Amino acid sequence: MTSCKSSRSNVSDKTGVRYNDPHNGGLQINRKVKESPGPGLIGIEGGTFVLGGSLNEDLGYSHDNLKRRVTVASFYIDETEVSNADWLEYLHWIAQNYPEDGKLYYDALPDSLVWRNPLSYNEPYVNFYLRHPSFQDYPVVGVTWDQANAYCLWRTDRVNEHILRQSGALVDYKTLSEQQGREGQAFNTDIYLNGQIQGDGIDGKNMPRDTKIGAAKDAKRIVRMEDGILKQPYRLPTEAEWEYAALGLIGNTIEGNIENSKAYPWNGLGVRSGSRKNQGRMMANFKITSGNNMGVAGNLNDGGDITVSVKSYAPNDFGLYNMAGNVNEWVSDVYRQLSYEDFEDFNPFRGHVFMDNEYENTDNRTLAKDKYGRPIKVPAKAARKQTWEELQAAKTGDPSTTSYDYDVRGFKDEELKELYGKTTLVNDKSRVYKGGSWNDRAYWLNPATRRFMQQNESNAMTGFRCAMTMVGNVYGPSSSGKRSSATP
Repeated sequence: MTSCKSSRSNVSDKTGVRYNDPHNGGLQINRKVKESPGPGLIGIEGGTFVLGGSLNEDLGYSHDNLKRRVTVASFYIDETEVSNADWLEYLHWIAQNYPEDGKLYYDALPDSLVWRNPLSYNEPYVNFYLRHPSFQDYPVVGVTWDQANAYCLWRTDRVNEHILRQSGALVDYKTLSEQQGREGQAFNTDIYLNGQIQGDGIDGKNMPRDTKIGAAKDAKRIVRMEDGILKQPYRLPTEAEWEYAALGLIGNTIEGNIENSKAYPWNGLGVRSGSRKNQGRMMANFKITSGNNMGVAGNLNDGGDITVSVKSYAPNDFGLYNMAGNVNEWVSDVYRQLSYEDFEDFNPFRGHVFMDNEYENTDNRTLAKDKYGRPIKVPAKAARKQTWEELQAAKTGDPSTTSYDYDVRGFKDEELKELYGKTTLVNDKSRVYKGGSWNDRAYWLNPATRRFMQQNESNAMTGFRCAMTMVGNVYGPSSSGKRSSATP
């Protein structure tokens, strides 16, 4: 972890002092970090595009995604939608670690009753869709926006825990399984990085060397963010990221010019394949016409009566499957009809609720934890870094109170709470979903179309996939001034 490419790379350019030297303070700088995606993710090279640009008609006359040029930074996104098998792994982990906590498990269950319909015989899906092995690779449905976010948090911690156990920074799984009374002591990335998960029975045999002055010769320490080992948090993609990734215009770009526009994640203006091998076949799983979900027996077209496997059909030019059809997908944005008028042109997003960690002990910076070992969040206190004096004064106040406007979901477009349910169905809990589903007509397959539900609602047509921020830029210029050809 402390090796270097050359003697110069291990020396500060500004002071000449050597890094990673236990005799001068031991500042550890890892020069050999190579940014890479977390499990299941694909790197998306960012760039400029016209948000809403692929939508040539507005059938609902909603005027909620008029064209605007924006820039999306490079990021990672799941190759496929989150499947039933993925969700069962989540449920299994909860049952294993919190066997007595019925509420936690119940709250994580998808709503299988979304399949129930008084005039349609969908009852078998109520019982079989989530758990039967024939459906294990199908996208999970019946999950709310809130549940999708909870899964992202859980996935972040499981990926980082796995990295630490595989590398030997934490005890391995075999040793952990032999320990008694470990239920309810789950790993959390933020708590670990704050130094609150360490000690006998926790530390592995291959922890990094502690090089600070005064440390014993064989002293070890926990992994830090500066080591470049742990992954960034999984999260839902923003609406702009999702639309950019779905279009996949990288396949239509030559020397910085987009040669052909797209109406869908594939080339052409129609929903049928133009290749000789698959000519006339549907490119996605959607409702072809009223009463026609899959085609005619003997020569089924899209072949999907309901959802299909998450790796069905050809991927788009970024390598992403089912960015049109199969299931709609939650994104992180709060819905506003006129967001395109308000948001920034770099990484546009609406939905921030700025939060800080609460401290159990502000003197030694111990984070407060909930009963699941997760850091407790409180409203942010200020828009910028506070002075030391302000920080000390805040210690005596109530951590849950603040005069700072930390909730900016309605920034520049405040909703009138008293009108919700009377003249509008939009509020700060209205979340965007995109992509079209097995039960939607072709219009909704266009990546620019947008709809919304309340974040605690779900249906049989909506699932999700995760994203991750790309730290640094693997697609940026190299040190020689030439464009890097590296791919994550």
